[in-house]
Amino acid sequence: MNSRIYSTTAKSIVVAIAFGLLFFGNFLLFILAYVAMALFLIAQTLATQTQKRLKFYLIVSFLMILGVQIVAGLLAVCPEGVESVFVALSRRAFGVVLLSLPFVMGRYISIGRYASFYLPSAQEAATISFSELKESGLGIRRAISKIGQAGRSMSPENMRDIISDLPRHNSFRYINNGSLTAEYFAEAYKNLSDPYIYIVISNTGSAASEFISVFTQKQYNHASLSFDSELDTVVSYNGGERVYPPGLNREMLEFFNKKKGASILVYRLPCSAEQKKRMIQKIEDINREGNAYNMLGLVLKYAHKPNIMFCSQFVYRMLGIAGLTYFDKDSERVRPTDFIELDYYKKLQFVYELKLN
Repeated sequence: MNSRIYSTTAKSIVVAIAFGLLFFGNFLLFILAYVAMALFLIAQTLATQTQKRLKFYLIVSFLMILGVQIVAGLLAVCPEGVESVFVALSRRAFGVVLLSLPFVMGRYISIGRYASFYLPSAQEAATISFSELKESGLGIRRAISKIGQAGRSMSPENMRDIISDLPRHNSFRYINNGSLTAEYFAEAYKNLSDPYIYIVISNTGSAASEFISVFTQKQYNHASLSFDSELDTVVSYNGGERVYPPGLNREMLEFFNKKKGASILVYRLPCSAEQKKRMIQKIEDINREGNAYNMLGLVLKYAHKPNIMFCSQFVYRMLGIAGLTYFDKDSERVRPTDFIELDYYKKLQFVYELKLN
């Protein structure tokens, strides 16, 4: 049997459904998701060229797991009378975990009952070269390293911090309005004569940044803009430090200092006074119209409204408004490190690295 029976498409569907259920799920939606996933996997199994016995085992397992999911959902996912947001989200998170059960069981049956299919024969094993063994060892060490990093990033403390912050976010309507003051814009306009716009890429160590690093496998996971080299006018989309609503907010250097080893990289891009003015005026419009942090877009790569963005999405769009983009990518898919890694024509100029502790 092909070990890739569970396609990339299926995984993408699961991620999309999981996040939808976590934020907006009720008991009926969970049940519909469980049923839909079971039917999808059964149809996929029937369409796969493999032994009939294995198909039978898989289909029976999917149906049994569906029953377990329904019962567990009825008892635990969305009971009546839950008032605490944290408790409600915890129950939904449990329901989301249940969504993965048929995939785990399918994988277990496929490999457990047909393990010999994946193992080399004695003759093949004897011909494995030293370089192949070395490469396998490196791969294993890399995998272990990634698992360790994921474990640290998804520690109980970080996950509690992230879950407790979720109720403040909204990926479908504007919740931040006017957080940038007139004083901020006056300071930004004072720097029109500075012939550069500054792109700040940071490794903050915040719980959200550490969680995002699990998926990006990058050390630097936040991007900001500054209109001056001293970073007195740094602005981006962020969580608001639990002071302001998540969305477009000013950033201070102390906001970046969340862990030992936190640091920022500062780059500059040649920019005329007129281009810088267009960016500031657009930021004024967003600040006045309202905005929100695009938490859902981090996974689904979707923005429900124009002013709902995440940090790198915001920086890329502002560069686009000024005619300064130097690589081509959908704004919903831009990652902070793309500003450095996709600078094929060397438009950016490195200014300095700042280690915060």
